[in-house]
Amino acid sequence: MSLNNSSNVFLDSAPSNSNRFQVNVINESHESSAAVDNNTDPPHYEETSFGDETQNRFRISFRPGNQECYDNFLQNGETAKTDASFHAYDSHTNTYYLQTFGHNTVDAVPKIEYYRNTGSISGPKVNRPSLLEIHEQLAKNVAVAPGSADRVANGDGMPGDEEVENKEEEDNAGVVKFGWVKGVLVRCMLNIWGVMLFIRLSWIVGEAGIGLGVIIIGLSVVVTTLTGISMSAICTNGVVRGGGAYYLISRSLGPEFGGSIGLIFAFANAVAVAMYVVGFAETVVDLLKESNSMMVDPTNDIRIIGSITVVILLGISVAGMEWEAKAQVILLVILLIAIANFFIGTVIPSNNEKKSRGFFNYQASIFAENFGPSFTKGEGFFSVFAIFFPAATGILAGANISGDLEDPQDAIPRGTMLAIFITTVAYIGVAICVGACVVRDATGSMNDTIISGMNCNGSAACGLGYDFSRCRHEPCQYGLMNNFQVMSMVSGFGPLITAGIFSATLSSALASLVSAPKVFQALCKDNIYKALQFFAKGYGKNNEPLRGYILTFVIAMAFILIAELNTIAPIISNFFLASYALINFSCFHASYAKSPGWRPAYGIYNMWVSLFGAVLCCAVMFVINWWAAVITYVIEFFLYIYVTYKKPDVNWGSSTQALSYVSALDNALELTTVEDHVKNFRPQCIVLTGGPMTRPALLDITHAFTKNSGLCICCEVFVGPRKLCVKEMNSGMAKKQAWLIKNKIKAFYAAVAADCFRDGVRSLLQASGLGRMKPNTLVIGYKKNWRKAPLTEIENYVGIIHDAFDFEIGVVIVRISQGFDISQVLQVQDELEKLEQERLALEATIKDNECEEGSGGIRGLFKKASQLNITKPTPKKDSSMSTIQSMHVGEFNQKLVEASTQFKKKQGKGTIDVWWLFDDGGLTLLIPYILTLRKKWKDCKLRIYVGGKINRIEEEKIAMASLLSKFRIKFADIHIIGDINIKPNKESWKVFEEMIEPYRLHESCKDLTTAEKLKRETPWKITDAELEAVKEKSYRQVRLNELLQEHSRAANLIVLSLPVARKGSISDWLYMAWLEILTKNLPPVLLVRGNHKNVLTFYS
Repeated sequence: MSLNNSSNVFLDSAPSNSNRFQVNVINESHESSAAVDNNTDPPHYEETSFGDETQNRFRISFRPGNQECYDNFLQNGETAKTDASFHAYDSHTNTYYLQTFGHNTVDAVPKIEYYRNTGSISGPKVNRPSLLEIHEQLAKNVAVAPGSADRVANGDGMPGDEEVENKEEEDNAGVVKFGWVKGVLVRCMLNIWGVMLFIRLSWIVGEAGIGLGVIIIGLSVVVTTLTGISMSAICTNGVVRGGGAYYLISRSLGPEFGGSIGLIFAFANAVAVAMYVVGFAETVVDLLKESNSMMVDPTNDIRIIGSITVVILLGISVAGMEWEAKAQVILLVILLIAIANFFIGTVIPSNNEKKSRGFFNYQASIFAENFGPSFTKGEGFFSVFAIFFPAATGILAGANISGDLEDPQDAIPRGTMLAIFITTVAYIGVAICVGACVVRDATGSMNDTIISGMNCNGSAACGLGYDFSRCRHEPCQYGLMNNFQVMSMVSGFGPLITAGIFSATLSSALASLVSAPKVFQALCKDNIYKALQFFAKGYGKNNEPLRGYILTFVIAMAFILIAELNTIAPIISNFFLASYALINFSCFHASYAKSPGWRPAYGIYNMWVSLFGAVLCCAVMFVINWWAAVITYVIEFFLYIYVTYKKPDVNWGSSTQALSYVSALDNALELTTVEDHVKNFRPQCIVLTGGPMTRPALLDITHAFTKNSGLCICCEVFVGPRKLCVKEMNSGMAKKQAWLIKNKIKAFYAAVAADCFRDGVRSLLQASGLGRMKPNTLVIGYKKNWRKAPLTEIENYVGIIHDAFDFEIGVVIVRISQGFDISQVLQVQDELEKLEQERLALEATIKDNECEEGSGGIRGLFKKASQLNITKPTPKKDSSMSTIQSMHVGEFNQKLVEASTQFKKKQGKGTIDVWWLFDDGGLTLLIPYILTLRKKWKDCKLRIYVGGKINRIEEEKIAMASLLSKFRIKFADIHIIGDINIKPNKESWKVFEEMIEPYRLHESCKDLTTAEKLKRETPWKITDAELEAVKEKSYRQVRLNELLQEHSRAANLIVLSLPVARKGSISDWLYMAWLEILTKNLPPVLLVRGNHKNVLTFYS
């Protein structure tokens, strides 16, 4: 909104628009302004253009006469404090202009630096001004380094970030990063074009025919294309770092899936190195056989050549990614020449030797004959598909080095999808060409020509002048079905095909040799498997995983020397397919979870298509080899269970988390549509623990009957000035919830800030929970110090019980002999830990400086000590606290520490005595029953105590036993107490009278005027009239304590009906005296009162 609505103050002719935020460029120095005239209008504003990057700082411009308005703000080089609370920056330097949109404000414009993660390799993370800094009153004295204000205000960073950024740039200098062509396209094409293209594709066309052969290629491409689309969507949904498939899956599905697939994927790549190298070695050995140059024997020659090859490849990889990339480009050129050589060979006229081997150039008759399938014995569509499909894999070769790409989000989708397209065209082209040029069977004999007068068998070869009919009865060595070197025969220059085979095998081996360590390093860096942390270390500018290279080399060498790759190959293929399946499932899962964070820039995907791709990958796994698929699933399941059990401390915002939230939300909403039923009742508790770690025993006993069955919310009320309370509350929320998780307590933490304790609890009772998952029971600790507590604390404590009953919420009061609060013990522990840390830090400082001499060394020591905040402990005002600091925790209060853990221990054989004196709906009986189902309490038997008439004890015992049996609650014994209402003995009553004596008014002993005055001055005191009116109830509480002492002194736990104080009739101090005398000198006691609605039923 404009600061002045007068049109004559604007420089431009644009009309004033009160709905737009109008700002103006500010001059660097007011001295350069025009001469001052008599115009006293406030400064004008005009719209600011954001198009020019050079004008990224906004400056106030003055019209003549406006300068003195700003001179009023300038005092001794600082801005005077105004209603807008300008920062006190030097007005003559650019530190004055801490501005956004031309205004003095800490608020900052959007910048990418605010959204980076800490330690981001793409640049430094900058912290934006917090809401507190913007919302709270500005500090009067703000110190900002010259030249830094503009950067802070405009989001360029905090002072000192420039040095950090420069250091990042220096560290990144010399790092090799690849574009989408060299980094992804080249690698994927080399990996997809394997030896299958040169050795097996002709055999596949011979078996399945051109038609089914193209379908087999197409089906394989469908799998890889769907996976590529899913991978592209995941890649473009955020910054991609190193780790390839592992990174994509783990960040999408979480560490459980990512950790399991990452390990087997890295292992599969390591073993794939051995497979490709053995393929290369076999080709070399075949050449050695032809030239009679064998070294030892075929098997050992393969081992020797394979070992030498792996060593050379390792050297190329360790030399750096740049050398490896250059080698890949050279190998691709050789491969492309070999493919081109084949196509050129198909149009070169065939000679007699090649014709005798089945090659006749392009012939329609051969195409027609080879179009349909001709499966030999034992072969079929799926078996041929299983042999071809591994040739289509390799689409993750570019993604696996995602950490070495300049822009993985752009490079991986573009390079992968283009590689799939180019290689698919090549595969289909080769299949059609070889199927149109070469017959299925040929003898290789140039004498098998057709002589005039001979009967032709009707085959395409017969029509072209050759009779290969004897191949039906005896094996032949040539033709699509028999000769794996068809492409060498067809090509223009045979040795180039051999070079292509070398190129395909070596490039795939090199890609796998690089991929395995990169993926493995990313997995180890995430510390999912702690034993593998050793391999996370990188070396050099590119953070090369040298240790991973050595491990991959060892694995590859082992499998080369074992030379049993035919057995392991199907498992490796299934490992890759499992990765594809999870990538597809990741895309589906992220879409299905409907997380707002799922916003892939690559929009050509569909979650159901991704799901279809995942199912298709799983089906292909079984088609290739069913037992290998089973082994893959078993290994993956085992690793998944292991990672789930270990629960790695990572949070990647996975779609699993998003779906968990959606499921919880849907279930909570669905639950609201279902009416409550007594059979499904469960205690859902608000526990007033304060900080959950300060009253662990209260939390433990509540958790014992809510774990896995009901809601438990640990609540804390912060009382005091709102500003301080809210700050303290917000700072501790995550820490206290984390404490619950760490201690495996299934509970939530909630806190409120309030003017008084009762108001805070009242808010919690009304607002806690969600839908049907709302608290129905309040659990509080017994106020042990009630006699010394201020009046307001007693009023709040009893008032909370009244409020709970008003809201129809049950109440459980827990009392143990030592009390619950161990905050002093925790404070001692914190003090001791700090002192120990300071001691160790001081020792380390002294050790570092012990060799230094002179005053410089001494100054250095004090300097470091001051940095470590090692100061002499200041004496506390509270003398008891200073005493506590000098004690060990155990010496301070060993009994309190033991009492705080008593409900964590397994309760031995004993009893839980249930004094079900009043029917509250059954909560008094349900809680102890649930306790007996717990592991710690299962050895305790229930003993039931109920009141009854002295002359009907047996009948009432039978009736109670019948009721309990209908409730299906097991019990050890039932006791009918017939003498509850008799007077207690004099000693017990005397104790009660002495207890309430300080709180009595004794108005009957005074004249009427004095009595009325006392009532007005101390309305909280117990009047004689009140005491007389409830004398029978007081007798009952004292008498019950006598009975409890007699019957339940040895019980593990006592569960007792809580007496209810009628509002306006029972004073707070009298009620506290009842609770005190009722539970005095007893084992742990639970005073329970339900909301008088049924929580038990015997109906089915």
